[in-house]
Amino acid sequence: MQRAPANAEVVPTTVEELVAAARATLQRLTPAEAHTAMLARAQLVDIRSDSQRASDGTIPGAAFVPRNVLEWRLDPACPHHDERLALRDWLLMLICDEGYQSSLAAATVQRFGPRRATDVIGGFQAWRAAGLPVESSTDPVGP
Repeated sequence: MQRAPANAEVVPTTVEELVAAARATLQRLTPAEAHTAMLARAQLVDIRSDSQRASDGTIPGAAFVPRNVLEWRLDPACPHHDERLALRDWLLMLICDEGYQSSLAAATVQRFGPRRATDVIGGFQAWRAAGLPVESSTDPVGP
């Protein structure tokens, strides 16, 4: 793997540019497409915070991985990977609250190797607005 030299010039960018660049690498799914994909064995991973899941609910069948450890759980080469989520033989879909964090995260996950990773357009808010399955959260939320 080639690395930039420590003294390489950093070109300024904006968050909008980062999100646009990430999305250019993804085949993003609508909530309905993601739900259909789940029924066909694709894995949905919810990266929303504990407090968002507690207040808004959860998606039945979705795995939960906190955003701050996502890369470690999904990198098959990492000793801290989640064996069921690091498999590369099925579509991996990420969902956040509104579809921004998940775009950045999915673009990063694609860099781990040959697997299709994407995100859900509009995130959980669009999922719920589409009338797709949501369960009330019973998980306790920390302080």
